Amino acid sequence: MPAEERVDKWLWAMRVFKTRTIATDACKKGRVSIGGATVKPSRTIKVGDTIEVRKPPITYTFRVKALTANRLGAKLVPDYLENLTPQSQYDLLEMTRISGFVDRQRGMGRPTKRDGREMSKFREETYADSFFLDWEDDDEEEN
Repeated sequence: MPAEERVDKWLWAMRVFKTRTIATDACKKGRVSIGGATVKPSRTIKVGDTIEVRKPPITYTFRVKALTANRLGAKLVPDYLENLTPQSQYDLLEMTRISGFVDRQRGMGRPTKRDGREMSKFREETYADSFFLDWEDDDEEEN
């Protein structure tokens, strides 16, 4: 086991990124930081370091438990890193996933039929809920 390892290689080995090239690009774009400072892909890490990885819309936080130069199977990853990402970040990811059709990125093209159905369903549920809430309030006032 090495005493130090490159951050891009370790992130790839831990399956945070699909390829080492993507991990290197993320470092170059300033999406990987250690101790609040962005790092270059060649920055060496050691056991105990805390690494923050921004993968919009959330920021993952990992603590290095052990080092390896080889890519690991998914079942072995917990032996090498500790996920310190707060639950609020995962909640943000879930909210983005649910409301993904509302905040479409520029250049994504027209909404698909599925997107249209989801938007219609969302609008109908919102309208129906507010209608019935108002209706129940009217019944209480009459009594």
